[in-house]
Amino acid sequence: MKNENPINLNNGDHCKVIAGTHKGKEGSIADLKMSKTGHLTLTVVQANGVRFKTLGRNIV
Repeated sequence: MKNENPINLNNGDHCKVIAGTHKGKEGSIADLKMSKTGHLTLTVVQANGVRFKTLGRNIV
């Protein structure tokens, strides 16, 4: 599933992971970065404090 339209994301926004290793998890965005290859990466912090990284194309 590829997001054709880039969505406006900000730190603190709530998101849900729809693809990849962390599929089904949700939390708030803590860190947005653009990788050297041009992909959006972000850190998601769950309510219990667990943090994980995922790609921007994997969230809604």
